[in-house]
Formats: sequence, structure tokens, C-alpha cells
Amino acid sequence: MKRLEKMEVSEKRIKVSEKRSPKIFLSGSIRGGRQLLGTYRFMFDTLEEAGAEVLSWHVADPELEKTEMRMTEEEIYARDMGLLLKSDALIAEVTVPSTGVGYEICRALVQRIPVLCLYSPDASVSAMVLGNPDHLLDARAYPDKASLKKIITEFILAL
Repeated sequence: MKRLEKMEVSEKRIKVSEKRSPKIFLSGSIRGGRQLLGTYRFMFDTLEEAGAEVLSWHVADPELEKTEMRMTEEEIYARDMGLLLKSDALIAEVTVPSTGVGYEICRALVQRIPVLCLYSPDASVSAMVLGNPDHLLDARAYPDKASLKKIITEFILAL
């Protein structure tokens, strides 16, 4: 293959990779409480509309508890950590306190994966999230679903 042809092929590969859907790890409370399941579903839908691939779609699944009842703790951990390591970013809903969500946020930051934490303005969010100086962590309050959608979409487009 001639040098020019190689460059053209190489440029095409770059363009294809630039158009690749960002892989997102969606994080939300499971055992800490599922009262925001509707919000998780909205976030999932927003991510898909923005062109992202949601690796941890199970967070927005209303049947998740039934599915996870058939899994061991080790299987759940392995699944979630495996998905996290394949992710380009983590988006966490942190209104409902959750040890698991906090753990996932920490693991993402250790792996240098960008994190967007979203919460209701009246939530008591942990200082470990709001006070974290890591430039890869952004914590934002959303007063309504329109704001939530805008924040998520802007984050995805900036990846």
C-alpha cells in the first residue's frame, strides 16, 4: 500500500474512533433505596439520546433486585467493576446515600475515569463528594428533569 493510501486509511480509522459512542457507567442506589428508579430510567434514556452506550443499564432496570437475588456478592462486584473499567466516564445519582455508589465513584477516580455526580438541591450529599478537589469529579445539583437532561447531555458532548 502506498504511503498516501495508508494515511487515508489511518485518517478514516481516526474519524471512526472519534464518532464512537462514549461508554458510560451509570451509578445509582440499589440496596440503599430504589426510590429514584424513575430518575435513573430518565438518566438512562437521556444518555442513550445523547449517543452514549450505558454499560450498567441494570441500574435503571425495575427487575434488578430479582436478577441480583440469583447472583452472589462476588458476581455482582465482578460485573460492576468489570463494566466500570470499560467505561469512559461514570455518572452517579447521589441524592440517595449509597455505600456502593460512593465506592464506584472512588474506584473511577483512582482509575482516572471522569465522574459526574448529580443530586437534588435539597439532598444532604456527602462532603467526600462535594468537597473532593479532584478535577475529574464534577458534582452538580439539578432542580428539575430539564436541568438534569441538559447537564448530562453537556457532559457527554464534552467527553
